[in-house]
Amino acid sequence: MKIQHIDIVGLGALGVMYADFFTRKLGKECVRVLADKERIERYRKETVTFNGKVCDFNYRDAAEETESAQLLLFTVKYGALEQAMEEVAHLVGPDTILLSALNGIRSEEDLGRKFGKEKVIHCIAQKMAAMKEGNAAVCTNPGELALGVLDEGKKKNLDVVKLFFDETGFPYSCPENMRHAMWAKLLCNVGVNQTLALYGGTYRDVQKEGEAREMMKAAMRETILVANAEGVDLTEKDLHEWVGIIDGLNPDGEPSMRQDSKAGRKTEVVLFAGTICELGKKHCIATPVNDIFMEKIR
Repeated sequence: MKIQHIDIVGLGALGVMYADFFTRKLGKECVRVLADKERIERYRKETVTFNGKVCDFNYRDAAEETESAQLLLFTVKYGALEQAMEEVAHLVGPDTILLSALNGIRSEEDLGRKFGKEKVIHCIAQKMAAMKEGNAAVCTNPGELALGVLDEGKKKNLDVVKLFFDETGFPYSCPENMRHAMWAKLLCNVGVNQTLALYGGTYRDVQKEGEAREMMKAAMRETILVANAEGVDLTEKDLHEWVGIIDGLNPDGEPSMRQDSKAGRKTEVVLFAGTICELGKKHCIATPVNDIFMEKIR
C-alpha cells in the first residue's frame, strides 16, 4: 500500500501544525480533519489560525465518513483518546496504519487493544515548540516524529509511513531502540512537565538551582527505577542528557502541561505520574514525588 492521504483526529497545537503541513503538501482534499458536527461548526465559526494565518482545513464529520483511512494520526489529549477511537472506529480498515502523537507510553497500547497491534506504529512527538491559545496555534520549531516498532513484524508498515514522510518532506527520525526512546521522553515529561504544572512559572524556574529543579530530578529518578523494573535500561546518563536539553530551552517557554494547568484545562498527570505510581506499586518501588504530583495536580 502507498499512502496518498492522511486523516487527523484532534486539533490542538500539534494537530493544527500537522494539518497545515499536509494540507500544503498534499492539497486540501487529501487531508481529512475528523471531528463531530458541533466541534466542526465551532472551528468554522471561531476560525483556526496557524502562525497568524487562517487555516482552510477539510473538516469532515467522522460519523458521516465511509472511506477507510490509510494513515490515521491521533493528536488529541490522552483523556479524549477513548472517545476519539470510538468516533473513528468505522474508518479503521484492514490496511489502516495508526500513529499517536500523544505523550506517554499508554496510547499505543490502547490503540492496539482497540484496533489490533499490527496497525500501530510507535511514535514520539519531540523537539517542537508549539502552543495553542483558543483557536490560535503558534509554532516556532516543528520538531519531528520519532518512529519505530517493537517487533519486526510491523516493519512493513513502518516502511510505508517512512516513504510517505520522505515524499512529503515531513521531518522524522527512527531511533535504534524505540522502547528506550519512548521511556526517555516519558522521563523528561514526568520531570519538567509536572514540576512546572505544580510550581508554576517557566523553564527558567527549573534551569536554576533550587527546590523545583531538585523535585524535577527526583521525579525523573523514580522513573528510572520503574523503567529498570520494566526491563528498560534508563540510566543517570539519560537524566543528565535531558536536563541538559531542558537547560538549553527558551527560559520564557512553558511545557504543555503548564499551559494546561494555567488555562484551567485537565492535565496529563494520570499519563505521567499515574503511570509511574501504578508501575511503582506493581514492582514495590516507592514513588513519593510522583505521589505528590498525583495528589496536588489532580
